[in-house]
Amino acid sequence: MLLTRREVPLLVANLIYVPVFTIIALRKHNYEFLMYVAVVLVIAAWILWQQRRVRFGRAILWGLTLWGLLHMAGGNIAVGDGVLYGVRLLPLSERHHILRYDQVVHMFGFGVATLVAHHLLSPHLRGGLRRGAMFWMLVALMGCGFGALNEVIEFVAVLSLPQTGVGGYENTLWDLVFNLLGSVLAASWLARRAANSALPAPER
Repeated sequence: MLLTRREVPLLVANLIYVPVFTIIALRKHNYEFLMYVAVVLVIAAWILWQQRRVRFGRAILWGLTLWGLLHMAGGNIAVGDGVLYGVRLLPLSERHHILRYDQVVHMFGFGVATLVAHHLLSPHLRGGLRRGAMFWMLVALMGCGFGALNEVIEFVAVLSLPQTGVGGYENTLWDLVFNLLGSVLAASWLARRAANSALPAPER
């Protein structure tokens, strides 16, 4: 089997929310999100195909699933005259529209992407390699790289479709800022976990 029994609920969750939001996007003629559905399906297919070899943990798989769900909901659930992505969760800044749902999803999503980057990188490292601050900074930058790729995909949407909800230059830069914040938080958590696991066991 490509998946273990404990991973089957993850597949079921994706088989529920992806078709539901695909139908919603089709009914609303939301062609931008149909493109994102295609991206999600490609990533999901790759994970399903490679899982026996790559062996992502359930925390990462659930993180990716939740990220996809939050993303689909953000662009398709109507709130007032807009969609969930435009909702301000905390009025931290009137001028820059912080903190919005969109920014939280970017922070969470590319934090998860940083965990993915670390998981894929780890098998290729030498045994006994000291993982200092520079290593964890590079892991965070890998997560930011995934974030930059996401912005390229959004740019393709802007070039290809007559109307999108991507936003302007300032929105793109805030996306990158929250991508960076999520990546740094994830890399910091990984570094702390690695440091704790390297500590000697207490004497009894």
